[in-house]
Amino acid sequence: MNPQEPARARPGESFTVTFDGRPLAALPGRTVAAALWAAGVTAWRGTRGGGRPRGVFCGIGVCFDCLVTVNDRPNQRACLVPLRPGDVIRTQRGTGRDDD
Repeated sequence: MNPQEPARARPGESFTVTFDGRPLAALPGRTVAAALWAAGVTAWRGTRGGGRPRGVFCGIGVCFDCLVTVNDRPNQRACLVPLRPGDVIRTQRGTGRDDD
């Protein structure tokens, strides 16, 4: 293998996840944030109180702007959570809990 030549890597077969009830195609190894970006979604959380839109800011799990609800678990960092077939992703409002 020559490091100066392309590896010719190919992603595995796509699978389906849902975002706010809408089916999305995802590729193995992608995070929630990467799949949402690929689908043209750039904001998936509203701030507590004001409801201002948020999405990825730092992309490395430090800032918590990309919080999303995955499979009924709120406060998941979309930039860190790898997708699995059938995952259900929802826009998160505030803390993602009923106490907002």
